[in-house]
Amino acid sequence: LPCVDNATAQETLSRSKNVTHQLVNVVNGVINNVFNRNFPPALAPLYFNQSGPLVPVLCNPFHSNLTNRDCAFGEVTLHNATEVWKKYICEVSGSGVCSTPGRLTPQFYTQMSAAVNVSYGLYRYGPFLVNLQDCTFVRDAFTDISHDYCPDLRHYSQWIYIGLVIVSAAVMLSLIFWVIYARERRHRVYTKQYDGRSEGQYKGR
Repeated sequence: LPCVDNATAQETLSRSKNVTHQLVNVVNGVINNVFNRNFPPALAPLYFNQSGPLVPVLCNPFHSNLTNRDCAFGEVTLHNATEVWKKYICEVSGSGVCSTPGRLTPQFYTQMSAAVNVSYGLYRYGPFLVNLQDCTFVRDAFTDISHDYCPDLRHYSQWIYIGLVIVSAAVMLSLIFWVIYARERRHRVYTKQYDGRSEGQYKGR
């Protein structure tokens, strides 16, 4: 199998954790510094008439040293953030500002959802992809197959082998009988033709 060494696999995992950590920090920075602040109209485009309850920040699954981190009270997880944030979307007027209470325009919500989806994908599937990279998943899969299914597989394989032998023998016998039948038929046709010629010669005399 084309596997990489464990050090390379762990480096890949570390990079994926770091990207997740940085993306969450960027999203939270925008939430705290733009969406959850009430700017005066003169500070457009930071101002878009945001109002209402504050948008909850995103739970960062990793500390700065990339160790696992528990979510704090009030934070939303990568798993449900997009659903929770839908409650904070406002309707937008033609000028691009909120015409109803809310702190997220549909465009901002789409951009934040994209960042969350990338972070969640790396967080959720990064370890699994690393296991594929260093063949841990493949080894575990074949170990489970060997332990759980191979005894029955060997048992039924014997019956399949016996069945194939019987079918092969039947085909071989059929072929032999067909050859014998074809030779007998040819012999009978030749005998009839020979007898016919002999009878014609006898009458000619």
